[in-house]
Formats: sequence, structure tokens, C-alpha cells
Amino acid sequence: MRRTEQENKTAVVEFFILGFQSIPDVQFMLFLIFLVIYIITLLRNLLVVVLVVTDDNFHNPMFFFLGNLSFLDTCYTSTILPRILGTFLTDKYVISLHGCFLQYFFTGLAGAECCLLTVTSYDRYTATCKPLHYTAIMNSRGCLQLAAGSWLTGLLAGAVVTSLMSQLTFCGPNEIDHFFCDFAPVVKLSCSDTHWIELVTFALASLLTLPPFLLTLISYVYISNTVLRISSSVGRHKAFSTSSSHFTVVTVFYGTLIFVYVVPKPTTFGNLHKVFSVCYTVLTPLVNPLIYSLRNSNIKKALRAVVNKYRGFAKA
Repeated sequence: MRRTEQENKTAVVEFFILGFQSIPDVQFMLFLIFLVIYIITLLRNLLVVVLVVTDDNFHNPMFFFLGNLSFLDTCYTSTILPRILGTFLTDKYVISLHGCFLQYFFTGLAGAECCLLTVTSYDRYTATCKPLHYTAIMNSRGCLQLAAGSWLTGLLAGAVVTSLMSQLTFCGPNEIDHFFCDFAPVVKLSCSDTHWIELVTFALASLLTLPPFLLTLISYVYISNTVLRISSSVGRHKAFSTSSSHFTVVTVFYGTLIFVYVVPKPTTFGNLHKVFSVCYTVLTPLVNPLIYSLRNSNIKKALRAVVNKYRGFAKA
């Protein structure tokens, strides 16, 4: 480990990310699984972004938010999964102190995702429960403000956490018992007073998870109540299927975030934190495009048209 002498103290300038070394027998299998997940996640989300940007049929509020969500998930997963893959290829993944702090860009993206999922649920609530006012409420200006507000809120929170983390001093152990530079395992290694940064991070995590989750829950309660009034059993079943899958995904996302960053927990939950972290860093970006976008009939038609177009070129 490289160290530099500063004010008679030995300062850590790099960390070793341990990843999943507690289960060494399945490292290669996990590497393949996460590599396939990363490739599928990128392809799915980029496909949605390209369709939303290039096809005029998707220039409406719902797909505008879904395009933002897919682009966010592309950035979100790319800040974490390459690092995870790196830990599988080496016994200990080395990352510089500044590189570790830069990875807190993930914090801002997670906060933006919390806000954007809430905005998406509000869009579905408006479309389902107030269809006559939908166009007036979800106008172009309003959509831009909601999307920009989601991005800015999350990135501002990430900037605050990164700024506070950069002021910490590390002069002892330098092994991070996690698969990326997450807040809790990094702060635990600091030899500075971490009381204020833990308090600020707890406040930010609470504000970015609890109110959005509550608002999302309320939206789906109203949506479900409206769906129950649908006279057609087929339409009712289809609407319930869509709403329940959406709500399941957001519950897993918010629930694991709340458990890791908000709920007080004993130190013995370290391995459980890794499992829950996989849920919001890996699984959510993987399933979001499938649950929110790729099951949509309009997107299916667009994909079939693209496939048929390229088949025609291939035959020609």
C-alpha cells in the first residue's frame, strides 16, 4: 500500500475493495453472472433511450420520463458494475482515495432515481385517475421541470456527500468490506470525527427515500382504486398486472435503500447489506426497462418494425 507522510501521520491514499471474497469458490461464476447482467442492462436501457429519442410516437410525457429513467439507469449501473467485475478478476480491487470519492457520483444518481420513480408514478396516477386533465397537468414545461428537478435534487445530494467525504482523513485500515465505495464501510475506516457527516447523510437519505416512497405508495393506492372501477375484467386484470409489477419493483428499490441507509442496524448485518446493495445497484436497473417500457405494446410494435426493417435489408 502506498502511503504519504503528512503532519507526522500516515495517510491512506488507496483502498482495497474486498468484494465477495467471503465466497471464493464461486468468484468466476459470479463474474459471468454480473457481466451478463451488465450487458443486458446496458442494451435494454439504451434501446429504450434510442426509441424514445428517435421515434415520434414516443414523444409524450410517459415515455419522456421513461427515457430519462433508462438513461439514468445506464449511468447508474455503469458507476458500480465495472468495479464489481474488477473485484472478481483480482483478489483485491485497488482504488485510489480520489477514485473512491468519485464513485459517490452513484449517490447522486440513486437520489435522482428515487425522485424520478416518484415522478413516473405521479404521471401514471394523473393518466389513470385524471385523464381529462392529463394534458393540461403534464404539459411540456411541467415535464421538463419535474425531470430537471429530479436530476438536480439527486446530484446536489450526491455533491454534498462527496464534499463531506473528501474532508475525512484515513490513516488506519484500508480494506473496504463491500463491492464498491459505499458510505458506511468507508466512513468506518476514517480516523476523523464522522458524527456530522453521518447525521447529514442520514437526513439526506431519509428525505430522498421516505417521502418519495410514501408519495409513490399513495399514487398506486389511487390507481388501484380507479382500476377496480373498470367494468371489463380483462382490462382490470391487465391494469392490475401492470400496476402490481411497477409497485413491486419500486418497493424493492426503496425498501433496500431504506434498510441500508436509514434504518439503524448492528454491524453484524454486513453481508446482508451486500445482498441488499445488489438489489438497488444491479437488479433495479436490470428490470426497470422490462417492467416500465419493454412490456408496453407501442414499444413492442416499434421493436417489431425495427426487426422487420433490418430483416428486409438483410434479404436485399
